[in-house]
Amino acid sequence: MKSFFEGIADLFVNVLFAPLDFLRFADSWALANILNWIFMLIGSVAFVYWMLQLKKYNDNGEEDKSSTSHSYL
Repeated sequence: MKSFFEGIADLFVNVLFAPLDFLRFADSWALANILNWIFMLIGSVAFVYWMLQLKKYNDNGEEDKSSTSHSYL
């Protein structure tokens, strides 16, 4: 089992994370953080989409906004 886990470690360190090593040692700050910029862009697009969907349902008036509490209160 030890060789199995060492094989997994070797796969991730030497193969899958090799492009990230290039980005880490880049001279440019923006190039070194390009992955972070991509994730922030995806998150921003998802946030705007979610807010537009909420506005669409709010404008349709489909939500029950009556302020009733539980029967035991």
